Amino acid sequence: MSLDYPHNPLLESHLFIPDVEAHAWGDGRLYLYGSFDLQGVQTYCSDVHRVYSSEDLIHWTDHGVVFSLADSTWAKDCGALYAPDCAYRDGWYYLYYCVPDGRCGVAKSQSPTGPFTDVGQLQGVWGIDPTVFIDDDGQAYIYWGQLTWGKIAKLKDNMVEIEPDSVVASLTIEEHEFHEGSSVKKINGKYYFLFADTHRHRDPISGEGRPTSLGYAVSDHPMHGFKYGGIVIDNFGCDPASWNNHGSMECFDGQWYVFYHRSTHGTVNSRHVCMEPIYFNEDGSISEVKQTSSGAGSSIPASAHIPANLACELSGHVRIAGDEASSENLVLSEIQNGDTALFRYLEFCGETNMRLSVNTTAPLRVELYIDGCYYAETAVAPAEGYAETTAAIPALYGCHTVTWRFYCNDAAARINAEALEFH
Repeated sequence: MSLDYPHNPLLESHLFIPDVEAHAWGDGRLYLYGSFDLQGVQTYCSDVHRVYSSEDLIHWTDHGVVFSLADSTWAKDCGALYAPDCAYRDGWYYLYYCVPDGRCGVAKSQSPTGPFTDVGQLQGVWGIDPTVFIDDDGQAYIYWGQLTWGKIAKLKDNMVEIEPDSVVASLTIEEHEFHEGSSVKKINGKYYFLFADTHRHRDPISGEGRPTSLGYAVSDHPMHGFKYGGIVIDNFGCDPASWNNHGSMECFDGQWYVFYHRSTHGTVNSRHVCMEPIYFNEDGSISEVKQTSSGAGSSIPASAHIPANLACELSGHVRIAGDEASSENLVLSEIQNGDTALFRYLEFCGETNMRLSVNTTAPLRVELYIDGCYYAETAVAPAEGYAETTAAIPALYGCHTVTWRFYCNDAAARINAEALEFH
């Protein structure tokens, strides 16, 4: 379903685009280059890359498959295409791609939306998630790596070869908690290196953290001296199995944004692309932002039709997953007693009625919390298929965080929710 207000996820609910590099090429549109997950399939990425673009950050154009493993001259049997990036020079757009064994390649096109023609393997680069940055003096750099280090090399002017003697390891797990997912931008004269960060959510036995955060490091040089700066966003809580994150930063129409992904289906895969506005402090640091349902906008009208898969934080067993009986493609699925779903942020204009579309096989009570405080509740009777339940609420105004908490005494009940709105 296409929505006419800013929202996360950015794309239609059946499209799973993680690992996004966002680029504004100067034509008034924002372009997304990412991997392509399949719905409900517990495998990272498929064998194609697609491109999406928008002029308003609400409505997105699908430019289709722009490159696939079948188009590769050297990696046809590698199984999947991992995170890509794109760079522009002298009339050509260069797509940098990688495969699961860590080898990387380059394809090129005279259009930002392809199709891209393979140039071949990028010799000397071995490690996933390549990203390219071109400095003000025209020198291009490529960044890549996973788990223990992030490496950097200079690219030759042809954009398809590195200068072998220039390779350095600049980020490490010891100093930066670097995991993978390199992305670099130059902002106010400083070089910002964004990456999947393992500072948080440590395993009590191994002590290893989950790379659900996007952290950043800053330097005065594009190849060395990166000092850890902090976390920009953490997607922990988007799904019970959320494991990794990967994204980028880009400025569009004067505003900087961070792009990241969220898992669905109770897996580490089937990841949706999302975005949030970000802000720089006077000292150049970036203030950490929370996951929202409203994405590029400050809020969603509470009176709008709001698909349940816009929930930005979940607790308990509930996850966003498919349900053939729903009209929404994705729903809040497998809800159990005490589970919660949070929507951040909704804008109220005096609405006095809440409406929730639910499919439950047992009596259910749904409590409404506003900014963490109990506000109202409704009872839902079992029914065949999805049914709307409504309840009167005290008039509400302003921008708020909305949380639904579900209670059901039947442990075997099947409970899914597909949409909410207020009137």
